[in-house]
Amino acid sequence: MNNEIQWYPGHMARAKKLIKEHLTLVDATIEIVDARIPQSSRNPDVESILAQKPRVIALNKSDLANKEITRMWIKFFQGQGLKAIPINGAAKQGIKELAIAVKAVVEPMMQALEAKGRRRRPVRTMIVGIPNVGKSTVINAMVLEKAPAKTGNKPGVTRGAQWVRTVEGIELLDTPGLLWPKFADQEIGFKLAVTGAISDEVYSIEDAAKKLLDVIGRIDPSALGKRYKITEAVEAVDEYLELIGRKRGFLGAGGVVKLEQTALMILQEFRHGKIGRFSLEKPDF
Repeated sequence: MNNEIQWYPGHMARAKKLIKEHLTLVDATIEIVDARIPQSSRNPDVESILAQKPRVIALNKSDLANKEITRMWIKFFQGQGLKAIPINGAAKQGIKELAIAVKAVVEPMMQALEAKGRRRRPVRTMIVGIPNVGKSTVINAMVLEKAPAKTGNKPGVTRGAQWVRTVEGIELLDTPGLLWPKFADQEIGFKLAVTGAISDEVYSIEDAAKKLLDVIGRIDPSALGKRYKITEAVEAVDEYLELIGRKRGFLGAGGVVKLEQTALMILQEFRHGKIGRFSLEKPDF
């Protein structure tokens, strides 16, 4: 992509401060990442901030990712001493397994409490993740109270921190999403953009869609043809974008293709898994 993607709302700086302040209140943390981009959807500051706390990685939106590559990521995190659980928060899939994993990582602490003659108590856990990775959706899938955590389809919708209880005996501390002030690697910016972690208003939608078409074409050459019913031979992504627009009828005056509307449609269909299940990165073992 030609334009540089940068996005760092002021509330995210405050989010890091909140996490540091509340870290002493929790027994463990759940780090939610996008299963399609597990590395790019992790905040670099997380390792230093959460260094001494037991942690479980929740690979959210796993229903949109390549299953085999997701298994590779689980193995990768295991090699780092971290338990990783594939989940689909929207469908409440993998939530029970996530709760079991959280309890398992704090079991030594609970046994230590019992050895001192103290009762076990609900596990106190902090939810951490970048904007729009599905934090609130996962919380709502686990929550016991009738009033769910606030959710939205725009990055950074959760602004404050709140405690919620779950049926699994876990108390969750929700925190605002995290993101870093500058993407040193624009490849990371691209991945965050096409998966919806970054607001569509801060980057070129057309550039992102063109690069996505190129990436998908290299991963699975038949996927785009199947989805958009394209049988013509196309050499350049510019031509592909225009052809898809014509196939979908996104035409303006004089039969000119509305490229931005076409590009946005492609991004939305990718984000909802309509083009197929794609993982945009593999672990570096």
